[in-house]
Amino acid sequence: MSTENISKINQLLSSRPYGVVLLSSWLIKQGYSLDLQKRYKKSKWLESIGTGAMIRAGDHVSYKGAIYAFQVQSGSSIHPGGNTALAMTGKAHYLEFATTKVTVFGGQRERLPTWFIRHDWGVKVDYFNPSFLPPNIGLIDLELKTFTIKVSSAARAIMECLYLTPNKQELLECYELMEGLNNLRPDLIQELLEQCTSVKVKRLFIYMAEKAGHSWVQYINLKKIDFGSGKRSLVKNGVYVPKHRITVSKELHEVGISTL
Repeated sequence: MSTENISKINQLLSSRPYGVVLLSSWLIKQGYSLDLQKRYKKSKWLESIGTGAMIRAGDHVSYKGAIYAFQVQSGSSIHPGGNTALAMTGKAHYLEFATTKVTVFGGQRERLPTWFIRHDWGVKVDYFNPSFLPPNIGLIDLELKTFTIKVSSAARAIMECLYLTPNKQELLECYELMEGLNNLRPDLIQELLEQCTSVKVKRLFIYMAEKAGHSWVQYINLKKIDFGSGKRSLVKNGVYVPKHRITVSKELHEVGISTL
């Protein structure tokens, strides 16, 4: 390999953090042709983890390093969300100590590439790409060991959890998560609720926030939020809550109700 090509790979590796995926499409835009990429792989500078994706040889890369590539190299909104984001930002300490499953969200038209789906990340990745929230609001920067990625803020994350109820996440678990969110920003909540298109999410969010007794609820202008019309039944044989026009599980309804 020529001195020039060795210099180029050194420049690439010195400018990229450890633990991240390198997208072939992004490398081409940086001046690293497919032919040059093949040479780097043959010379053991880079290692393929599937068609269109590489890592530096010998590097250990988790799914977070792939998220970094999506966000930084391809401008994607794919991000850790739901209870995974709450755990990553210290809002859900009681969740499992050894993570075996992570929740990732993306925009409605964003699909996970084949190389990501087929690669063994050591965890099961549940991916959702709904359209109930705009893809780029309510995200925050989370600094990891060698790089930074965007994850859902607590306000967006709990809404993502509520979106997954009741089939993918228990209502009672969502409420337990909501109980710990006593310092959310009312202005961000207002923006998220106004732009949210899921009636279920909006009604559950306010119902649970009020039930948890969070003081920030009083600063939300409910008149600006479209809560839809008609009733919503989330579970069978549940309890109807007239104020919010939703039917919730008996277990959730009874939380905080005195039996004396």
